Amino acid sequence: MRTHTGEKPYKCDQCDYAAAVKHNLIDHQKTHSGEKPFKCDQCDYSAVDKSKLKQHQVKHTGEKPYMCGECGYRSAKKSDLSKHMRSHTGEKPYKCEQCDYSATDKSKLKQHQVKHTSEKPYMCGECGYGTAYRSHLSRHMRTHTGEKPYKCDQCDYSAAEKHHLIDHQTRHTGEKPYMCGECGFRTAHRSTLLIHMRTHTGKTQQM
Repeated sequence: MRTHTGEKPYKCDQCDYAAAVKHNLIDHQKTHSGEKPFKCDQCDYSAVDKSKLKQHQVKHTGEKPYMCGECGYRSAKKSDLSKHMRSHTGEKPYKCEQCDYSATDKSKLKQHQVKHTSEKPYMCGECGYGTAYRSHLSRHMRTHTGEKPYKCDQCDYSAAEKHHLIDHQTRHTGEKPYMCGECGFRTAHRSTLLIHMRTHTGKTQQM
C-alpha cells in the first residue's frame, strides 16, 4: 500500500535517502559501503544489484530484447527503448526552468542549460580551447593526439569521432540509423539528417 500512500519508512543512516520497501534500502546502502556482490562470470565486472549486472551482461551476448513496435529499433536496455519511443510520440518531459525549451532526455536538457550560464569549465592545456562539455573537450584533444579510438570490426577503418564510425559502418550494413523525429525520414549519414531537418525548421544552409 505504500506505493499509493507515498510512505517511505526505511531511512538511510548516512544520507537523506528513504525507501518504501526494505530491500531497496539495502541496495542503496551498498553505494556507501562499496559492496558489489553481483559478479559477471565473463569478466571482472561487479554490480551493486542484479539489474545492473543484467544490463552489463548484454555487452557479452549482444542481446537486444527491447524492440520498438513502430520502426523495429532494438535496444539492450529498457530505458534506451523508452527514450527512443519519444522520437515517435514527440514527448519531451525534461523542461528548462529558465525558458520554454524541453527535451526528450536529461542529457540534452543539460547541454541546453549551459546556454543560460555561458560557463565553459573544460579547457585544453595545449591551445586554450574551452567548452561547456567534457565530451567535447575529449573529442577536441584528439586533434592534438591524432587518436582514433573508434574501430570498425569489419575492416581497418578507425575514426576520431563515433558518428564518423557509424557513418562508415553503413557501407557494410546498408543500415540507416539516423531518423527524423518529425516525419520518420531515415538516412545513413548524420550530415544528411541535419540538412533534412532544415525542411522543418525553415533554416537555409549557409554556403
